[in-house]
Amino acid sequence: MDAQIKKGILDACVLYALRGGESYGYKIISDLKGIIAVSESTLYPILKRLEGVGALRTRAEEFNGRLRKYYSITDAGRQKLEEYRYDFEELISIYKKIFGERL
Repeated sequence: MDAQIKKGILDACVLYALRGGESYGYKIISDLKGIIAVSESTLYPILKRLEGVGALRTRAEEFNGRLRKYYSITDAGRQKLEEYRYDFEELISIYKKIFGERL
């Protein structure tokens, strides 16, 4: 799969995983199992990038003697997730025009 398309899909999946409430890295990976495989080395740069553009906010809390970072989606992140949905619909429309209704 094209890297740019996969990047958008992974961003959308992470935002989707957080749409219902706050979570942390390992749980996000677990929540995405069955949808898409995401490793820690892939997830954390995505989380950092999404936080950098204001789509996520973070907070840290101690858990079992370690600091755990929790992520939650912002209004901007919800808007971005909705934009991904529209992009997907447009992409499917284009693919249907190219490949027919076999999709």
